Amino acid sequence: VKDKLKPLGSEKPLGVRSFKFSTDETRLLVYTNTKKVWRADTRGDYWVYDLNNGQFRQLGKGKPASSLMFAKFSPDGKKVAYVSGYNIYVEDLATGIIKPLTTDGNRKLINGTFDWAYEEEFFCRDGFRWSPDSKQIAFWQIDARTTRDYLMINNTDSIYPVAVPVEYPIAGEKPSLYKIGSVDIATGKINWMNIPDDKVWGSYVPRMEWAASSSELIIQHLNRKQNESNLMLCNVRTGQSRTIYTEKDSAWIDILPSWDTDYAGGGWDWLKNGEEFLWASEKDGWRHLYRISRDGKKETLVTNGKYDVMDISVIDEAGGFVYFHASPDNATQKYLYRTALDGNGSLELLNEPFQKGTHTFRLSPNAKYAQHSFSNYYTPPVNQWVSVPDLRPLNGVQKVTEAMVKGDPAATNISFFKVKTTDGVEMDAWMVKPANFDSAKKYPVVFYVYTEPWGQNVTDVYGSTQNYLYKGDMSKEGYIYISIDNRGTPVPKGREWRKSVYRKIGLVNIRDQAMAAKEIMKWPFVDTSRIAVWGWSGGGSATLNLMFQYPEIYKTGIAIAPVANQLTYDNIYQE
Repeated sequence: VKDKLKPLGSEKPLGVRSFKFSTDETRLLVYTNTKKVWRADTRGDYWVYDLNNGQFRQLGKGKPASSLMFAKFSPDGKKVAYVSGYNIYVEDLATGIIKPLTTDGNRKLINGTFDWAYEEEFFCRDGFRWSPDSKQIAFWQIDARTTRDYLMINNTDSIYPVAVPVEYPIAGEKPSLYKIGSVDIATGKINWMNIPDDKVWGSYVPRMEWAASSSELIIQHLNRKQNESNLMLCNVRTGQSRTIYTEKDSAWIDILPSWDTDYAGGGWDWLKNGEEFLWASEKDGWRHLYRISRDGKKETLVTNGKYDVMDISVIDEAGGFVYFHASPDNATQKYLYRTALDGNGSLELLNEPFQKGTHTFRLSPNAKYAQHSFSNYYTPPVNQWVSVPDLRPLNGVQKVTEAMVKGDPAATNISFFKVKTTDGVEMDAWMVKPANFDSAKKYPVVFYVYTEPWGQNVTDVYGSTQNYLYKGDMSKEGYIYISIDNRGTPVPKGREWRKSVYRKIGLVNIRDQAMAAKEIMKWPFVDTSRIAVWGWSGGGSATLNLMFQYPEIYKTGIAIAPVANQLTYDNIYQE
C-alpha cells in the first residue's frame, strides 16, 4: 500500500492526513503536508490518485507549499475546487488548467474561508460549496477591512518578538461584513445575494448550503444579538432572498454545529427530494427536531418529550426513522435512540439498559451499520462494528459487555454524585478521592471549573477526571479533586438550564459553584481551610470570580487564559 502512495519520482510515500473519494469512486483526493490555521490543520497539499491507472498528480502547481484549503471534487468528479491565499480556484482534472474564481482576496478580504471570530465561535472554516450540477460554486466573502487588528506577540520563534495582527472584533465592535456569492464556473461571473443587514449593528450568516437544487441557496441569518434566526432562500440568478422561517429566543439561539460537530463542515438535512428539511429548536424548552416545509409554512414535531437531542446520528428516510443521541435520565451519559420521522412514533432506546455510560454511534448512510464507541469512568474505551437497530456485533464478540464485566467501579476512587444548594439548584459532579482514603482525616479540595456555555466537565467517560496539566498524582498526594457542572453549562437538561446565564456570566454560574462548594465543605473529611480552584479560558474567568467574590471559600487558584475583562473577548461569544 505504501508503494502506491509514492508519487512518480519520489522515494517516500505521502503522509496521509485525510482522503476523500470522488462520487464515482474512481479517484481519491489525498490531503498531506498540513499546517494549522488557528485550531485545525486546514491548509496543506492535495494530490489526486487515479485508481484506474495508479497515477498521482499534485493539485495547485505553482501555489506555495501547504497553502491549499478545503479541496473537494465537483459532484461530477471532473474538477476540484480549493482555496489558496484567500482566493478560490477550480482545477480541471483532464487538462490541469487552474482557473481563479476570485482574484481580490487578501488578509482583510477573505474568499472561501473566514476570519478568526467566525471560525472560533461559529465553527466556520470551509467557506464554499459546489452546486449539485457542478456548474457553480457558492461562497462566503468576509470583509474585515473595517475590523480592527488585535496584535498577538510571538516570543517563541525568534529572539526578537514579532507582532502578528489578527482581525478581531471584540465585544461591542461591529462584526466583519459578509457577502454570499455564486460564481459560474464557465464564465467566472459572480452573482451576489441580496441579504438584509443592519448597517449600524451588523449581523451574521453562519450557515449556507445549496437548497437541494442548483438554482437556490438556503442560509441562516442571525441578528447581532443572535436571538432571532431567519432561514432564507436565495435565488442564485437574481440574488433575491426571502425569509421562509423565523425563530426568536429571549436569550440566544445555538446554531447546529455548536452542539452537533458533524455539521461543522457543512450540511443540511433535506427530506422528500427538497420539499422539507429537518430543523432543531429549543422553543418548547427542550432541543427537539422538526420537519419544516420548503416554504416554511408547515412544521411537524418529530422528537417529543422532556429530553434534549444531543446530536443527530443519521436520517434514514427510506426506513422512516431519525437516529440520535440523548440521555433523558442522566446528563453525564449518552445513548442511541430513534423515533419515527413522521412524528408519530415513540422514543426508542436501542442500547442495552445495563450498559451505563457514554455511547457514540457513527451510523452508515443507510442506517444498517454503525461504529459503536463506549466508555465510562471505570471502563477504558472500546470500539466495535454493529448492525442496526439490534446493535449486534458484526464479528459476534460483545466487546462492550466484556469490557464492562472486566471493569470494577469499586476498584476506582472516582465517584459521581449530585449536590443541591440552598437555592434549590441540583448539579452533577464527580470526585476523585485520595488513595487510601480515611474518612476520619481531613483533606484539601481542588475544584476544576469551566462554568460557561462552551463546556461540560462532568461526563461519564474514561479519563474525564484526569488533571491533564498536573504532572504528579493528586490522589496519591492527598487531594480531593472535584468538578461540578452549574447552570449555563451545555448539558442535556433543557433550554432553561443552558440559557439561565444570559447576561449573567460571572453571577449565576459563579454563585452555583460557590454554593455547591459550601455544601461540600460540610463533609466531615474536608479541610475547609484549604479549598483551591483552577480552570482554563472560561474556567480561568470563573477562577478569578470565585476567588474575589467568595474569598471566604477559595484560598488559592490558578486562572489560565482567563477573560479578565469581558470587553476584550470576541463579539460573537461574549455579546
